[in-house]
Amino acid sequence: MKKITLVYGLIAGVIVSASMLLSISGMFDTEGAVDFDKGMIIGYASMLIAFSMVFIGIRNYRNNYNGGVISFGKAFKVGGIIVLIASTVYVVSWLIDYFYFIPDFMEKYAEHTIANLRAAGATQAEIDQQVQEMADYAEMYKNPFINAGFTYMEILPPGLIVTLISALILKRKEKTIA
Repeated sequence: MKKITLVYGLIAGVIVSASMLLSISGMFDTEGAVDFDKGMIIGYASMLIAFSMVFIGIRNYRNNYNGGVISFGKAFKVGGIIVLIASTVYVVSWLIDYFYFIPDFMEKYAEHTIANLRAAGATQAEIDQQVQEMADYAEMYKNPFINAGFTYMEILPPGLIVTLISALILKRKEKTIA
């Protein structure tokens, strides 16, 4: 199980991290403006693509190492470890990118959020409240542990949903006759 989870977890981590790094570099135009909406769509789509490795890893473990059978719990455990490895690769990639290459990311994101509020016709009180919240988040984001926690909360839920679905689909209590 260790080999399967490590291999598929690292593959998924590389896929999601490479996609994140490429989308971040593509989100900035020549004037330094950022297309956060495009980046979010690309980010979550790449997570789903990367987490296809969960399904493949569980199926591979079931068919090649577990005699063609696997319980829901064992399948969820295999998938969960793959997700945890992939998520850790993603978080480490993000922390390196954030702290060394785009330390002003939160300021740009705050500007984007406030501009969207203004465009939607928000009141000045709502805008002021959002400015304060964004300033608080920007300050918290400077702490690498809090930053990592937020980043895990971004990637772990979709990964665990894919793991749950994969475990439900792939569980098999008895070996089928082929």
